[in-house]
Amino acid sequence: MKRVLITGAAGFLGSHLCERFLKEGYHVIGMDNLITGRIENIEHLFHLKEFTFYHHDVTRFVYVPEELDYILHFASPASPIDYLKIPIQTLKVGSLGTHHLLGLAKAKKACILVASTSEVYGDPLVHPQSEDYWGHVNPIGPRGVYDEAKRFQEAITMAYHRYHGLDTKIARIFNTYGPRMRLNDGRVLPAFIGQALRGEELTVFGDGKQTRSFCFVDDLVEGIYRLLLSDHHEPVNLGNPDEVTILEFAREIQELTGARSKVVFKPLPVDDPMQRQPDIGRAKEWLGWEPVVSRSEGLKITYDYFKSLPEEDLYKTEHNNFEEYIKK
Repeated sequence: MKRVLITGAAGFLGSHLCERFLKEGYHVIGMDNLITGRIENIEHLFHLKEFTFYHHDVTRFVYVPEELDYILHFASPASPIDYLKIPIQTLKVGSLGTHHLLGLAKAKKACILVASTSEVYGDPLVHPQSEDYWGHVNPIGPRGVYDEAKRFQEAITMAYHRYHGLDTKIARIFNTYGPRMRLNDGRVLPAFIGQALRGEELTVFGDGKQTRSFCFVDDLVEGIYRLLLSDHHEPVNLGNPDEVTILEFAREIQELTGARSKVVFKPLPVDDPMQRQPDIGRAKEWLGWEPVVSRSEGLKITYDYFKSLPEEDLYKTEHNNFEEYIKK
């Protein structure tokens, strides 16, 4: 039985990856410090003998006694509200955390896949974004703590590959959604659905003409799985190229939820990207991968998940700093 370590295991993406690798017959070692992850996302796995969990912060030395075949590094805050709340930790997990896990992969002779992001492209001047685009990033803006952490993460990962010959993979992940997202984490999809369920106005920042491309979590997990088992070391975009404006997306949420809430407009956050659309030509060619779940299908699944949550979760505020973030 092959063994895989998944950091950020209690997070949105990490918990889905744990399930996928267990399904594929792996022994999964999950690791999370629970700073943004939720133990509820993986507690249903604790009874399995093929699953082990370590409550640990990867910015400290990482020790795993068992042999490892693979490491998936998904430990990182992933919401602008989190960047504002814990900026230093965000930088540390992308730098110190990645360094520790690359060292562990080297010691264990394991293959490591690191979760990068479309944010490495910043507010792009090229559209759609392909992997050979170097980006347009403000390193000292409020989003810089995340953007630069991920850019450093890519750089040190490639350095370990070139200098030590380590088997590394880099997944550049675009907007992803699905069950287990945090309802009140400030990201556009759960924000809209949460507002609709509470009967509140839907908040659109800017004029709503900025675009995003939303990928359903099952599609993304499939892409990550294929990338891990591939022979490719250069970054690969993983996302859905079906682009939509934020205003159009708000209308879709209104139709999906039957909400009568009107749309209100607020100032655009600093350095918020105007366009997001992945060029997935490399993923198609190298991995034979492209998304198969339509946005309408994925949104229905996600909406049903949020509707099933206890009513008190609709009003639980995990962070109250988004208005402060907008003003910076």
